[in-house]
Amino acid sequence: MLVSIVIPCYNSEHTIGKVVELAIEEFQKLEDYECEFVLVNDYSRDNTWEAIHRLARKHPNVKGINLAKNFGQHNAIMAGMNYAEGELILGMDDDMQNHPSQIPQFLDKIQEGYDIVFGVFKQRKFSWFKNLTGAVSRFLLWHLLDRPKHIQMSSFWCCRKFVRDEVVKYDGYNTFLQVLFFRTSHNIANIEIEHFEREVGTSNYNFRRGLKLFLSCLNFTVIPLRAATLFGTLFSAAGLIGAVIVFIRKLLDPSVAIGWSSLMCGMLALFGITFLMLGIIGEYLGKLMLNVNKTPQYVIREAENIRSIPDAGNRGRKEEMLRSIPDAENRSKKEEIYYED
Repeated sequence: MLVSIVIPCYNSEHTIGKVVELAIEEFQKLEDYECEFVLVNDYSRDNTWEAIHRLARKHPNVKGINLAKNFGQHNAIMAGMNYAEGELILGMDDDMQNHPSQIPQFLDKIQEGYDIVFGVFKQRKFSWFKNLTGAVSRFLLWHLLDRPKHIQMSSFWCCRKFVRDEVVKYDGYNTFLQVLFFRTSHNIANIEIEHFEREVGTSNYNFRRGLKLFLSCLNFTVIPLRAATLFGTLFSAAGLIGAVIVFIRKLLDPSVAIGWSSLMCGMLALFGITFLMLGIIGEYLGKLMLNVNKTPQYVIREAENIRSIPDAGNRGRKEEMLRSIPDAENRSKKEEIYYED
């Protein structure tokens, strides 16, 4: 069985080679599996693409994709998944924290019949700030997204080919890969894996990038809008009740003074909630505009060891054309007809 390992690469010239070599060693121990790699350079500022280029020359099963600008981790993974040919697709990071030695555990678990398997770290070896923001993010996503409540998600995962086929149909600009998994199947499992120390450099995710990724989940849930409606209803009702109480007190005791300070505090709180809800609505409108304007999910500048057409947008059209040629038994012949067209 062919396993496609998709790795988004950013400033990983010193680690990506080791990741690939160690993963190849793991698959040499497995009798029933072989592997291919789809390495996606997300416009790194170092020589990551040169490292990928060398790996592709050395190993025929290594595919390299060089993006024209930085599109973000999840968009880079989507680019790689479009060119993964395996029956199983495995996603991992490029920094050795997702260690190749953990791969056999994913393969064993998914053979139990699951569609998707996420690796959960026994002990998270991040900074205290990243652990804190990660905990807050997981709590919010837990309540915002439609997913099995016992499942935790991570960047180390494995899925079946039919899941990949469904996920890559999404062509929106703001991608949140794990949410697309949840939208496809709930036959999901977790496994406990070791979280290794980062060997080189620091995390490429700062607060701004993490917040941008978190906000991309708004593409897949309407719960914040429903919360805006709920808050608006509650505060309107509270304001109405408060007005009635003040009116009755004034009738009973005309000497009661109306406090300016309490009025200002109330106004600040209400206007704060109002602007928060307007901001949420603005996020939805902005993401809608990006998708309506066909902002590209990714743009491939060049590729290594990729035989299929380089435009992922034509993927569905290509498959449709190949199915429509009834008397061409050889796939390569079909592709030749396609390219001539």
